[in-house]
Amino acid sequence: MRTPLKGQAILLSALLVGSATAQVPNNEPDYSIDHPYTEPAKPNGLAIEKPNFILFMPDQLRYDSVGIFGNDLVNTPNIDAFAREGTRFTNTYTQASVCSQSRCSIFTGQYPHVSGHRTLENLLKPWEPNLFKSLKESGYHVAYLSPRGDFYAANATELSVNEYGFLTSQTLPEFSSPPYQSDKDDILNRVFYKGERNATQALDYDEVMVRGALQWLERPPQDKPWVLFLPLLFPHCPFTVEEPYFSMYDRSEMPLPIERDEMSGYQPRFIDTINKAYGLDRATPELWREVKATYYGMISRLDEQFGRVVNATKQHGLWNSTVTMFFTDHGEFLGDYGLIEKWPSGLNEQLTHEPLVIGGAGLPQGSVYEEMAEMVDLVPTMLQLASVGESYMHFGKSLVDAIHAAGRGEVLPHKEHAYTEGGFLLNEEPLLEQGPFPYDIKSALQHNDTALVGKSVAIRDKEWTYVYRLYEADELYFRRNDTYELNNLAAEPEYQHIRAKMRETVLKWMMETSDVIPWYKDQRAPDVDLPSPYEQYLGRGEGEL
Repeated sequence: MRTPLKGQAILLSALLVGSATAQVPNNEPDYSIDHPYTEPAKPNGLAIEKPNFILFMPDQLRYDSVGIFGNDLVNTPNIDAFAREGTRFTNTYTQASVCSQSRCSIFTGQYPHVSGHRTLENLLKPWEPNLFKSLKESGYHVAYLSPRGDFYAANATELSVNEYGFLTSQTLPEFSSPPYQSDKDDILNRVFYKGERNATQALDYDEVMVRGALQWLERPPQDKPWVLFLPLLFPHCPFTVEEPYFSMYDRSEMPLPIERDEMSGYQPRFIDTINKAYGLDRATPELWREVKATYYGMISRLDEQFGRVVNATKQHGLWNSTVTMFFTDHGEFLGDYGLIEKWPSGLNEQLTHEPLVIGGAGLPQGSVYEEMAEMVDLVPTMLQLASVGESYMHFGKSLVDAIHAAGRGEVLPHKEHAYTEGGFLLNEEPLLEQGPFPYDIKSALQHNDTALVGKSVAIRDKEWTYVYRLYEADELYFRRNDTYELNNLAAEPEYQHIRAKMRETVLKWMMETSDVIPWYKDQRAPDVDLPSPYEQYLGRGEGEL
């Protein structure tokens, strides 16, 4: 439950290719911290003490939209092959269902409520510890090969990574994406659908990043271990992709989304409210199939890009010294319940189940780990693999020993529960973002009816899901027989003992994780660099005291 840092002088890194590196101005605050306590590094079980890392992170990828995670329709041969060369995790959940909140949690190992990273606009500050900062200050070269934001605030990126931005600049502003329909309320706009795009007009964001990664792997740092972070935009909406991916899937074979009338028991108000506000009942079965086929095409495209990165790693002789990780930040409704995209207090299976795969550098191959895990576990897992000690409090638990045990055919218990949270207090309404079209309706709903997006927590074990909502009734699902959590049993008399037990567990979790004590100490009476009251008194007039 932590990570490391070492105080040192910091240089501002260039954001994009060709920018000059500059010294931090003297009037800038020094955010480095000299930690008096760092835990010893734990053995990583590998032949190499400090492996390299590649983190390949699609955006808004559903667990059940990857072939090897149970989807027989979608074509993901490269992800599937990688999973057979590594360890596939089947019960891992992300800690938030929205981009920035989830990323801040993943890369700090802390739950969103611990430091208030619960909105799209409260990001990691320069003084906050995080995974990349820990690795950089422990000797790793960290390359963040895109200008993608979403979790570092101003001045924090420079302290955490060595490279930031595209290796080459080849994109056009719109990335060849077709425009939305002129009528804002057109149903195509309200399901975030753009359809086929012309890839000859420009290289898009992801392709520029991947091409840069392939070039980067030809000439990685030779004097130190490295981290290559590749955060994609796909398959985040708008739903648009070029050929051959646009026509890759037969629309008639696409399964229809889950209908709202398949749900029973109390359901959170946002489901009906968003559906009506967006007019999503106008979406025909044919349109939902079109959206899903396009989404699958986007996934097949990112699969091809992932395959190129993995192949380059092998071709350059880096596979046996590089741990590769495949994961996302959150999922996508994709028409289920008559909804599209995501929602901050939406804690549904579709938004939170994580398709995590870890392999390479001599880690076990062909393993499947079915115990509960969380994405906050990524921080201690990477630190242990990197042979780096931990020096700040977090709430992750390393998966390294579990991975090695799975490779031996053993099951090592990890965590009993996985938690996801989201939403806001009523008095936080002024702090919520104002979303542009086509997010305008969702944004307005959050401001006009903040209880609709009230604070919520979900707890899952291998059999049950319990959801506590601050302003609405709670939920209980027997997930072993109800994968998509449709039948709310919270009001049923025969399940009250389960409901009470899960609710008590949530309370205990909140008490254990509500805050942290930093692993450095402040002087109780530090020197204060101000003129004394006596000096200031004399400066305000004539005469002594």
